[in-house]
Amino acid sequence: MGTEVDRRKDLGGSIPVENVQALASKNLKDVPSRYIRPEVQFDEVSIDESLHIPVIDMSKLLANQLGHQDELAKLHLACKDWGFFQQLINHGVLEEAIENMKSDIQEFFRLPLEEKMLCAQTPNNIEGYGQAFVVSEEQKLDWGDMLFLLPNPVSQRNMRVWPTNPTSFRTTLDKYSSELQRVAISLLRSMAVNLGVDSEELASLHKDVQGVRMNYYPHCTQADKVMGLTPHSDATGLTMLLQVNEVRGLQIKKNDKWVPIKPIPGAFIVNVGDIIEIMSNGEYKSIEHRAVVNPEKERLSIAAFHSPIMEAMVGPLPDLVKEKGAKYKTITHEEYVRLVITSKLDGKSLLDQMKLGE
Repeated sequence: MGTEVDRRKDLGGSIPVENVQALASKNLKDVPSRYIRPEVQFDEVSIDESLHIPVIDMSKLLANQLGHQDELAKLHLACKDWGFFQQLINHGVLEEAIENMKSDIQEFFRLPLEEKMLCAQTPNNIEGYGQAFVVSEEQKLDWGDMLFLLPNPVSQRNMRVWPTNPTSFRTTLDKYSSELQRVAISLLRSMAVNLGVDSEELASLHKDVQGVRMNYYPHCTQADKVMGLTPHSDATGLTMLLQVNEVRGLQIKKNDKWVPIKPIPGAFIVNVGDIIEIMSNGEYKSIEHRAVVNPEKERLSIAAFHSPIMEAMVGPLPDLVKEKGAKYKTITHEEYVRLVITSKLDGKSLLDQMKLGE
C-alpha cells in the first residue's frame, strides 16, 4: 500500500497561480491578460435545436428489464457517435446523496480564502484546492478554481486535503463517491457487452480508482473574453458530471461546432474518456468539451472521473485488435498518468500521442 501512496504523490502537480474567485471579487475593470482568450469570441456555437443529444435510461440497461436491448443499442450509438450521453436518468443514486453533495460544495466555496487554503495543493501533487494543468508561466489560464480529491482507493485517501468545514463534507463525499462508483461500474459492464468483450473486462480494470473534481467558475463581466475550462477530452475512462446550480456552461464539440448542454434536473452527464477510446481501439470516441463563463452568475459543477487501477496496461483490449490491428500504443497506467499530469489541456492532443502511425 505504501508504495502506491508514494507513487501517487510524486506523479506531478500544477504551478500555483492566483485564486480566481478572489480575483473576481475585486470587480476588476480589465481582466488580466493571462486570462484573455480571443478564440472565445470567434468559435462557432451551434443553435441547432434539432440535434438529438442521447439520453440513456439506466434502469433499462439492467438485464431482463423491458427495453433492455433497445437501451443497450442506444448506449452503443451514443458512445460511438457522440462519446457522450447528455443525461443518465433513473440511475439509482440516492437523491439525498446528490443534494448533500451540492449543498456541501457550495458551502465550501463560500468560505474565506484562508479557510479554503487549508486544503491547498502541495508541490508535485494534483490533490487539493487550486488549479490543474498549469505547466508554464506563459500559459493562458482558465477562469475557475477547483478542489480535486481522490476518494478511491479508500485506503489511500489523503485526508490532509479533505475539508473539515463544512463538518459534514467528508461523510457526504464518501457516500457520493461510493454511489457514483457503483453506477460507473454498471455502465462499463454494459459498454463491454456492446463491444463484444467479457462484461467484466472494463469493470474489473476500473474497480477502485476515482477522482472527484469540484469546479467553481466565478462570474466575469467580460465573459466573452475568458474560458472557464480549456477545450479538452478527459484523459480518464468514464466521467460522470453533476450540475450543482442552475447556471449552464458546458459545451461539447460536434461537427466542428460547440453545442451548449442543457442539463436535466437529477440526471448525470456522462462522457467517454480517452482511456475508453484507447481500450475500445477507437470504436468509442472521447468527446472534446469546454466550460464557458456567465457574465452575472457563478457556476458550480462536480465531475467524477473513473480510471483503471495503476497496475493496468493502457492499450486496446486484445479481443478488439484481432481483425483490424491496434490503433493505439500500450503503456503502463503509471506512465500514462505522468503524461497526463505534466501536459496542459489542449483538445485531444494527448490522445494523438497514443495513436500508432497509419
